[in-house]
Amino acid sequence: MTGPPDEFDWIDRIRGLTLDDPRALGLRDDAAVLPARQGFDLVISVDAMVEGVHFLPGEHPGTIARRLLRTSLSDLAAKAARPFGYFLTTAWPADRPWAYRDAFIEGLNEDGVLFGVALLGGDTVATPGPLTLSATVLGWAEAGRSVLRNGARADDLVVVCGAIGDGWLGLLAAKGAISDPSDELASHYRTPKPLLTLRNALLAHAHAAIDVSDGFLADLTHLAKASGCVARVRLEELPLSLAAAAWCAAQENEQAARLSLATGGDDYALICAVPPAAFDAFRLACLESGTPVVALGAFSTPKADGKWVEASFRGGPVEDVQGGWRH
Repeated sequence: MTGPPDEFDWIDRIRGLTLDDPRALGLRDDAAVLPARQGFDLVISVDAMVEGVHFLPGEHPGTIARRLLRTSLSDLAAKAARPFGYFLTTAWPADRPWAYRDAFIEGLNEDGVLFGVALLGGDTVATPGPLTLSATVLGWAEAGRSVLRNGARADDLVVVCGAIGDGWLGLLAAKGAISDPSDELASHYRTPKPLLTLRNALLAHAHAAIDVSDGFLADLTHLAKASGCVARVRLEELPLSLAAAAWCAAQENEQAARLSLATGGDDYALICAVPPAAFDAFRLACLESGTPVVALGAFSTPKADGKWVEASFRGGPVEDVQGGWRH
């Protein structure tokens, strides 16, 4: 192994701690699925955020709280689970007074009510380091029907629900690096929308799904590898918001611009594997909740070259598709 270990190296090292318990899904998914209540599985996902890494220093504490909860709920959205509660861990620096913490609570309450999720417990500690937070979210899914990463099949379509690139551009906008007159991009980065309303569409039509947190190409790689399929995608068909399309059109190299959007992360769109015969019904079901859907490629059986994702742009191959966020 060369270079410093990252999050995926760490996951590989600790995979044996699952004792091969099937409920852990081999640590190859964003959640664990536990039989818990008659007819239902309990779906659990854990996410952590560190100030200066996952949110900018100086952000409003209410916004930080909402970002924590929303990004965590996005994992349940990809599983087609209905969230109901969460556990919260906070590691507070000494310089955060009660007014700051109360504003954090207000943000949690706002989105807790909005998404119908209750705080069920947790822990709080002090830290000499940056503000560090963790949310463990819980949801119900019909028994055996969670939509996992490993279900894609050859000939399924690679489908994106939502837009790609707004998260990365939103971070740039929040830093003041690009213009964002309507605050649309920065708002998407700060308080993304978990696509929980797509639950029925996923259950009815999707073989596999994952949310886009590390970047479209990186998360597509996770899904393809878990499913044992190669994903081939056309970057010119990457779904973009009006703001992202305008930014892209202003760049000198459109291919490089789209590759940046495809690797930036923090979009919280969903990538799904949908059989071709079900695509029209899936698209219409998603549109009912106001979520646009684009099919921009397909899955196929793997080759011997070890590549899980192959990207093209206007008919030509795109060689560097390994980008994405890694800790």
